[in-house]
Amino acid sequence: MLEAVPPKKRRRFALLGTITHDVITQASGRVLSGEGGILYQAAGLCGLGQYVTLYTHVGKDLFPRVKPMIDRWPTCDSSRIRVVPGPGNSVFLHYPEKGERVEVLESHVPPLQPDRLLNELPDIGFLILVINSGFDIALRDWRRIVRRAECPIWFDIHSLALTLELHTARRYRPLPEWRDWAEGTTYLQANLKEVASMLGEPERIPSRERLDRFGELAFELGIEAAFITLGAEGVLVLLPGRTRKVGSAEARRIVDTTGCGDIFCAGAAAWLASGADPIEAAAFGAELASEAAGVSGVEQTYSLVRNRAFYA
Repeated sequence: MLEAVPPKKRRRFALLGTITHDVITQASGRVLSGEGGILYQAAGLCGLGQYVTLYTHVGKDLFPRVKPMIDRWPTCDSSRIRVVPGPGNSVFLHYPEKGERVEVLESHVPPLQPDRLLNELPDIGFLILVINSGFDIALRDWRRIVRRAECPIWFDIHSLALTLELHTARRYRPLPEWRDWAEGTTYLQANLKEVASMLGEPERIPSRERLDRFGELAFELGIEAAFITLGAEGVLVLLPGRTRKVGSAEARRIVDTTGCGDIFCAGAAAWLASGADPIEAAAFGAELASEAAGVSGVEQTYSLVRNRAFYA
């Protein structure tokens, strides 16, 4: 078992994205529900003892459930959450026995307004943006943040590669604008389908040659490492001049895989912030994600990571 991140290496993380309410159906017919989105990254980071400030909008209907939960995480700062009228982000996720999960977005909150974060950027040690809905933040506002940030930036494109539609199954789409979003960031996270979308061929899983080409494009934008998540197979780490596949430990039991990519992000980012290299960070993140598959929901994930970090 890898050791937890040394407490003396704590930094203040700014976490941008969307808090969602997820209803999850599994192939077995089991139905799960609860709050998710960037709460998974927050649960992982706070469980590891990192200080996290959430910059996000949340629907008035979700906030009474979200606030008491994150108030129990001593290193989570919820003071920058803005409660907005109307329904929050509501997502239906279905995991078939084989193939990609099906996602239906029923409602979403307005995009994040960045003014407060822009003023507080000098105090931020590590910045993470996760696109949970595609409506999380306007590109022009994100570019303002990237230009002014002086800390490492982790960018998870996630739902940016999906069609921006409600009440129907979202599809992967060509994403030529990914360069505008990713330019000037430090670390990029995506899965194989998202990489295919960025390469303009969402229905074609990229070959090794195409992945190498994607890496070249990413490095031209200033990205130092790209993390391509492979589910149970681990993660592919693309670095200038080399590529390394980091395997994932086999989960002792699988209860719910929702949020595993988010926990990978939390673990890897915490290790990078502590001074680890990308390969070491990916190994820690992949191991943490495999353990997180054995629990369900944000609160159980936080408890798992916190207890693991304490006893590591």
